Amino acid sequence: MNEEPRPPRTFQGLLRWATTPPQAWGVYLLAVLLVWLVSFYAGSLKPKKTPEASPPTVTAPKS
Repeated sequence: MNEEPRPPRTFQGLLRWATTPPQAWGVYLLAVLLVWLVSFYAGSLKPKKTPEASPPTVTAPKS
């Protein structure tokens, strides 16, 4: 039993693997889910209140 040495894995090899039809669907769905989760998290954050962002004081109308 002779084991052949495997070539080192590269980013281009991973990209080629991820774009073949069965894996491409999974990679696409994973990317859509990741974008949805990040946008949901960003939308749930509360903005920081700063003194300049406070609403102007209400004054009575002058007549």
